[in-house]
Amino acid sequence: MPPLARGWERAVPILLAIGTVAVLGGLTIIWAARLTVERAVYVSELGAEGAPTAGMFRVALLLVAAGGFSIALASGHVRSRVRLLDRWAPALSLGFAAICFVVASQVTCTANCPVPIADPRSTVQDLTHTVSAVLGFAAACYAMLQVAFAARLPRVARFSLVSCVAVAAITIVGGMLAIVHVATDVGAWLELIGTTVAIAWIAVFALALSRGWRPAREREQEQAQVQERQPAR
Repeated sequence: MPPLARGWERAVPILLAIGTVAVLGGLTIIWAARLTVERAVYVSELGAEGAPTAGMFRVALLLVAAGGFSIALASGHVRSRVRLLDRWAPALSLGFAAICFVVASQVTCTANCPVPIADPRSTVQDLTHTVSAVLGFAAACYAMLQVAFAARLPRVARFSLVSCVAVAAITIVGGMLAIVHVATDVGAWLELIGTTVAIAWIAVFALALSRGWRPAREREQEQAQVQERQPAR
């Protein structure tokens, strides 16, 4: 095996470990920031201009983005067995989500996070933040759906499908409540729950990859043993 390939094989479990710690650290900071606010607020409001938790919000999203990108780098070998979902690897979806979260962490919403277009107080900054966050969640959900039909990850497949449906449904309902200004307290908690499920899925995905990871040499030896056991035709 070429030295570069051996080096990459050693790097994969390290990338997965770093990614897991980073995303869970980001999730912990999000919850810590949320618990300091007495009223119900949407996750994006934690990072709004002038919010006391804005710094924590930026750090949290950057950690999630860095962790997601690290895990994406280590998961390029995972592919969906469904042709429609296999146009690109889940790693690409997860990497795109990470980029979106970086943008959302740096371009935060203005004070009180007015809903873009629906609220006349909204600005281009609010629109940029919202679009980045929505695209990030959509890409993460698509990665979940791809992994749900990945042939080599049966243990995490069902959890991925449930997470995909849950995150999509919860965040859509929470977003609609914010747009129509109805039961926004409920909507804020729904968004936080959806965010938690999405980030937790990234960590579970990384842990599943870590448990199933084996060097190429071991995989080749196992394949050779299987071929030896097969009767000659």
